[in-house]
Amino acid sequence: MLDETYLIERLKSDSLKETAFKELISTYKERLYWHIRHIVKSHDDTDDVLQNTFIKIFRNIHKFKGDSKLYSWMYRIATNESITCINKKAKRLQITNEEVQELAINNLTSDVFFEGDVIQLKLQKAIATLPEKQQLVFNMKYFEDLKYKDMSDILDTSEGALKASYHIAVKKIEAYLINN
Repeated sequence: MLDETYLIERLKSDSLKETAFKELISTYKERLYWHIRHIVKSHDDTDDVLQNTFIKIFRNIHKFKGDSKLYSWMYRIATNESITCINKKAKRLQITNEEVQELAINNLTSDVFFEGDVIQLKLQKAIATLPEKQQLVFNMKYFEDLKYKDMSDILDTSEGALKASYHIAVKKIEAYLINN
């Protein structure tokens, strides 16, 4: 496993920053890609958000205080960039964020990068019915198997609130799957 402290020192060093950043990208790009993809759904949007996320990380690494794990800090940036992407798309199309999510899910069937089956599609539709925070919590726990402690760092919410959100999200998804 990557030594975070050593990586952070190199990322903050003018002479080693670029090499360290390439290492950071190769270590985290796949995990961040899938985190973002579960939020924005579309491969193309995910690529754009991932690029924006890494640009923000590169520009702001000197602001990283080490209060949390590096990947928690990066996940928070990726989460915020994903939400920003959805908000901008909703504003541009003059529709709600929920409608943006619905549109993205409806487009999954024609997305050559979506490898899911009918059940996966139905699950995505169920997740899209959840409020934004419950979607984030469900995706992080179900798809990424993140610990509540890490989710707490990323979302800046108590572990208890996250456990409750996840439990409620699961119940809502189960109800959706039974009724649809």
